[in-house]
Parts: sequence; structure tokens; C-alpha cells
Amino acid sequence: MPESISSTTGLPNNAIKGFFDGLARINTRYRPDEIGICLDDNWRPQWRVDLFPGYKLNRLELDASAEDAEGGEAEPDLLTPQIGPIIELCTLLGLHPISVEDQEADDVIATLANVSTDTSIRVMTGDRDLFQLIRLPSDVQIIYLAKGISQHDLVDGNYITTRYGVPADRYGLFAAIRGDASDGLPGIKGIGEKGAATIANSFDSMDAVIDAAITESDLLSSTHRKRILADLDYARIAEKLVNCRTDLAIDGVELNRWKERSDLIEFRRRAKEWELGSTIERITAALDL
Repeated sequence: MPESISSTTGLPNNAIKGFFDGLARINTRYRPDEIGICLDDNWRPQWRVDLFPGYKLNRLELDASAEDAEGGEAEPDLLTPQIGPIIELCTLLGLHPISVEDQEADDVIATLANVSTDTSIRVMTGDRDLFQLIRLPSDVQIIYLAKGISQHDLVDGNYITTRYGVPADRYGLFAAIRGDASDGLPGIKGIGEKGAATIANSFDSMDAVIDAAITESDLLSSTHRKRILADLDYARIAEKLVNCRTDLAIDGVELNRWKERSDLIEFRRRAKEWELGSTIERITAALDL
């Protein structure tokens, strides 16, 4: 929502309103039995940095450049001060904010999806990395927010095959080969999206790709073989780097008990302090509170 939205005291509340309005709309449409709010404990976890020091380094450099451009004073950060209130209000609604030490939210989401006994799981995100979860045994679909809440895509296996030309269960391999500039991941040098799709249609793992390159398999073109062998160190870590973890220890999570845990009186009091207005009624109605 526009940064011009703020409370009468001047505190920004656009992210708070946008988060709960969006959650209300999605919840009303899909009517989940369980809801999990997953958070980064570390958006650049050490284990991924140890694998590849350039992981998300571009974002740190961008922040530093912004500060330099402003003579050491970057634009005010209007989002970070609103994260605490969002978490507090979620908790008062009985929702369960979940994070794991030194892990990204994507890994928390992937683990929850992997261990869930539900047959139908919807993951609300703006991050393509989570498309790889469609490979899991459950019916996982991604509520993909790149076009916004109202125009979101519901990504399933057919979407991935149509959009990227690869089987849904090989999206992770495809992404590992292609790379992701937004995360500072170069992919295998010289192999772009089209080449990554060609390779992912012939192999189901990076180990198989590397073995084919080393043994000069006809399933790889000579150009792709040369480029994989020239970037072998990256190829060997790429899948582990890109794949979301599904094995985190997450205990005591009860995602279906928000009505029992909610403190509606305190939620309304705090939400009014943040001047959320009609957002209060929208989210409480959507959660049947």
C-alpha cells in the first residue's frame, strides 16, 4: 500500500493495513483450516553464505550504495518499524508466527508443507523459490502475489510446465541451473533459462547432470557439457543452495487453534491504536472471530 498512508501521529501503518487486508481477502477466498505466519530469523543464513559467500550479497551492497548516494543518510526505513506490530497483532488474533534460528521463512514454509497431514496446502508468497514445493506429495499450490492480491496466480504443476517448459517436480533443478539475480545467484555460467529447461527435461538431479557432463553423455549438448565442467564447483553446491529445507525442527505448532488462542479485546485495542479502521472488521470477520 502507498507509503503516504500513516496514522494521525505520523507513524507509518501502510504495511500493517496492507498485510491484514491481504490476509483477510485470501482467507475469505480459500477458507483454510490451518494458518501459519512464517518469518525469516535470518534472511541470509550462515549455512547458505558458507556454501556460497555471494548469496544475497547484492542486497547488502545495494543498501550500502543507497547510503553513500545520500551522503551517509539513506531514505527512512518505513517497513521495519511495522514488522513488530504485525507480529504482535497476529499473535493477538491467535495466529502462530513461526521462525527457526538462522533460517529463512522459505525453509520454515517448506518444512511445514512437507510434514503436514493436510491433503491441500496453499502457500501465499511473492517468491518463485517456493514453486519447488509443488513436487511434494501433498497437493501444494502457490498463491503467487507478483501481480498483487486481487490478480494473484494459483500456481500448480500445469502452470510451471506451461510457463517454464519443465516438469513441476524439476523446477528446483531448473532454478539451480538458471540462477536468480535477485538472490545474487549466478547459476551455471553461460546457461540461461532456455538451456536450464532443456537440461531439466533430461535429468532429475544435479548429480545426474554433473555425471553426464563428466562421462560425456549424449543427453547433454557439447556446449552444455563444457559450461557445466567449467563451473563445476558452483554446480556441485547449486541444488543445496537453492532447494528449500524440509527438515527443520519445528515443535509445538498448532495452526488450527487461532480461535482458542485469540485475545480479541486486546487485538481491537492495539489495532485501534494503530488506526487500522475498517481493516479490523475485515480480518476478524475473515477469521470468524
